[in-house]
Order: sequence, then C-alpha cells, then structure tokens
Amino acid sequence: MDKEKPRLARLTAILTQLQSKRIVTAKDIAEKHNVSVRTVYRDIRTLEKSGIPIVTEEGKGYSIMEGYKLPPVMFTQGEANALITVEQLIRKNKDQSLTEQYESAVTKIKSVLNYDQKEKTELLTNRIQVRNNRENKKTSKYLIQLQSTISNYQTIKINYLSLENKQSQRKIEPFALYTTQDNWILIAFCKLRNDFRAFRLDCIQKIEILNGHFEPHKMTLQEYLEKCSEKYKDTPDTPLAQGQSTFALNHKI
Repeated sequence: MDKEKPRLARLTAILTQLQSKRIVTAKDIAEKHNVSVRTVYRDIRTLEKSGIPIVTEEGKGYSIMEGYKLPPVMFTQGEANALITVEQLIRKNKDQSLTEQYESAVTKIKSVLNYDQKEKTELLTNRIQVRNNRENKKTSKYLIQLQSTISNYQTIKINYLSLENKQSQRKIEPFALYTTQDNWILIAFCKLRNDFRAFRLDCIQKIEILNGHFEPHKMTLQEYLEKCSEKYKDTPDTPLAQGQSTFALNHKI
C-alpha cells in the first residue's frame, strides 16, 4: 500500500499539470515528476481507465477534453503561503492592471481554501511587508492588455512620450515583456523603424488595438536578449557591460 502512495500523488499532480496548459508533452511530464517517458505512458493509460477524457495529439502531447471539469484543486499550506507572499509583492508592482487582476484571481483562489488555511493565510497577510515602492506608486496600466496582444498576435498603435520628452505615434507588433529596476519593458517590432524596439510601459500614454493579426516572429525572447548581449558585449562603457538592462541599449524609438 505504501508503494502506491507516490504514484497516487503523481497521478493527481499530472491531472493538475494537464489542466494548467493547452497541451502537455510526455517529456514535460516525465521531467517534472522525475520518471521515464514509458512511466508517463502507463500513468496516462491509468487516468484514461479511471474515466478522465484525455485527448492524445500525435506528435504533440496530451490535453483534457474541452468542457470537462475536474473538482477544485486543493492547496497545501506551503502553496497557500506562497500565493499570499506573491500577493504582497504584486501589490507593490507599479503596473495597476497587474495589481488589480492578481488581487481578483487570488480572491477566487482563497475561496477554495479550507477554514484552517484561511485563518493562517489571513494571519500571514498581516505579517508580511514589502518595503520597496513604499508609496505604492502606479506608473503604468497596460501590462495585462499588452500580454493579451502578445498571445493573440494583435498589431497595436501607441502614443508614446519618450524619456527625452519626444512625442511619437507607432504601429507595433508586441513581442515580449520583461521587467527591470521596477519598470516593465515591451519589446515590439516597430513598423516605422522596420526593426525591434523597446518601449517603457510608463511612457505609453494610449493604446489602440488595430484590426487583423500579424505573423508570429521566428525568435524567442532568450534569443533576442542574447542577440543584444552579443551586439554590445565588446563595448566596455555600455550599460549592458556594467550589468544593467538591455533596455538602456535598445531604447531607440
């Protein structure tokens, strides 16, 4: 009986993993749970025999049939504590949309906690304090909207006021986001410059989503950052050489 417990825990974790993404590969599952791919195949068959409608997409991976609902996920106390800690960190983030959407999400998460966990998380909420951004200043409000345009490949038009106080209007294809020194940076392909550019979210004054969608760019964020690093690595006085952000180098609008 004791030998079955690890597998039972793994099967439950695999179900959670399948719910978390559109599609999950056998390799992803194997790496996460430190088992062989052959073991994953057996686990998937076990779940299917128990009545879970798992869809297998040849050459891609597994997913749960659309519309099928599993019982609410129960959190361990450690997982609940981690969520509360992240809540305090995000409250100090300078993007208003991120703060609002996370607080809405974590409220729903708290609703599935048991009474004992709720009492403990309420106590923990009052015992954690994040000291940066003490005034809780919000400098941008477009992070969540821009995340949507990235995942949906939507071209947008922005009104932008640069740090040099220069006003411009650009049509761009949002590519990626990263944060550095409390500022969110949007990397996007600029139609005017016909090249990738970096835009600070706190400098974006207005966003307009345009009709149509653009073709996904054949590059990852890591490849983009490595390309920037390679371009400037031999320039000793650049911010990148001093360990600062690629944004300082790439912020040519």
